[in-house]
Amino acid sequence: MAGTAYDYEIENGSKSMRFASDMLKNYPVLVPESLHHSSNSPQFYPIGHYSSIPTIPINKQFKPNLSLLHFLSGRHLLRDELPFTLHDLHAHYLNGYLHIEPGIQTINGKIACMRCGSQQSFSKFSCARCQSSSCQYCRNCIIMGKVTFCSPLYSSSYKEKREETTTLQWSGKLSEGQKEASDAVILAIKTNQSVLIWAVCGSGKTEVLFHGLAHALSEHKSVCIATPRTDVVLELAPRLESVFPALTISPLYGGRSEPSSSFVISTTHQLIRYKDYFDVMIIDEVDAFPYNIDASLQHHVNKARKQSGSLIYLTATPSQLFLKQENLQVVRIPSRYHGSPLPVPTFKWVGNWKKKIDAGKAPQILMDWIKRQMGAKKPILVFLPSIKMVEKVKNVFDSHHLSCEFVHSEDEDRAAKVLQFRKKEIPILLSSTILERGITIENVAVAVLGAEDDVFTESALVQIAGRAGRSASFPEGDVSFFHYGKTTAMVAAGRHIRKMNQEAKARGWLK
Repeated sequence: MAGTAYDYEIENGSKSMRFASDMLKNYPVLVPESLHHSSNSPQFYPIGHYSSIPTIPINKQFKPNLSLLHFLSGRHLLRDELPFTLHDLHAHYLNGYLHIEPGIQTINGKIACMRCGSQQSFSKFSCARCQSSSCQYCRNCIIMGKVTFCSPLYSSSYKEKREETTTLQWSGKLSEGQKEASDAVILAIKTNQSVLIWAVCGSGKTEVLFHGLAHALSEHKSVCIATPRTDVVLELAPRLESVFPALTISPLYGGRSEPSSSFVISTTHQLIRYKDYFDVMIIDEVDAFPYNIDASLQHHVNKARKQSGSLIYLTATPSQLFLKQENLQVVRIPSRYHGSPLPVPTFKWVGNWKKKIDAGKAPQILMDWIKRQMGAKKPILVFLPSIKMVEKVKNVFDSHHLSCEFVHSEDEDRAAKVLQFRKKEIPILLSSTILERGITIENVAVAVLGAEDDVFTESALVQIAGRAGRSASFPEGDVSFFHYGKTTAMVAAGRHIRKMNQEAKARGWLK
């Protein structure tokens, strides 16, 4: 846009992030202090000072930097996350291709982080960028980069046109339950509605998505499959790449956060960097920790998707509160794709097992169970209530010459260990609740030691039991809950599983 008083040729290198308000062709605009070179001397403020920043219409005579637009397409990023000069960013803003907004704003008298949605976790510091001795910043999302009162957030509504055709290459056949759910997913995507697919563990939820995804891709819609855990991202990505081989898929998780396509499989944490982008939002394991208790993660999902788009929830264990959502369509799949019933856990009293572990001994009833599974050549997955206990039991098993490994949330090598376990290179794998979801191991035997612990909720125990019997070749998995006293959660989990088997039988879906 010609005729401005601003010199865009030289950025003076200052890190100051204060802005002045000005007019450009009858539109109010903000100008960074380091790019302002007019003769007048306006007052500069942190961007949080401005309560309203109007959108500038696109100037079609301007030639945008397509690399910049590709990088920022659908995303919501801080200045430090953008590998472009402030000069380039500001030129695209003035020509309507980028939008800027304050990282922190006061809305209806309450301070709020515009990136994560928090309204309560703020502190102050002396800021060199805005020259304030009490610049506010958001503590809630600081691990994803520091959002301050003077931080501009950049976004773009630009969406690249995707001309390639992506076809589904899958020769499998859906079960009756899967077909019913698949049709509901397709309809939700076509009509931009919401649906919950309540499907038992091992029912084939991923396959239920295939035809809906194929339709969305044929319409060139942007798609996100969001999940609370990195392990699930790593499991889903290769499965979808195998059935959509021509499609570029972007797996996003801690350590890998830069997308390369409009089809994203992401942890819910990474969606903090998106805004109003996805036409189709699929939330896998909607009841899983930490998504189920963290309002900011739910905010990330809502901010990342287009409000006019479709929203699809997947889980085996929805909460009663979630089910009470108004106008939420629910489709249930009470049976597994192979038609065999869900393994019902058996409860085994193990006494004061913690005291025995602390003494360097293993409960005999557990050891006998392990020996039976090893005799049957089954991989053995044992869940424990804490990281500390996982490591203690590993030492006890080592002393009994049982070859095993352990995984938990702080274990950087857990992906490699799970792969070894899947290949049967590790006979026994000890785990915290980190593997309660999203892992499929053929013919696995599953145990919970300390099933009475509060960490093992009804949903957690149902999910853990769901690790067994998932394969059509080995549908009768062994699940044992070793406990020092039955809990309400244990009884409810057993009832939940039996009820699903009864429903599947009544519908004629069991062999």
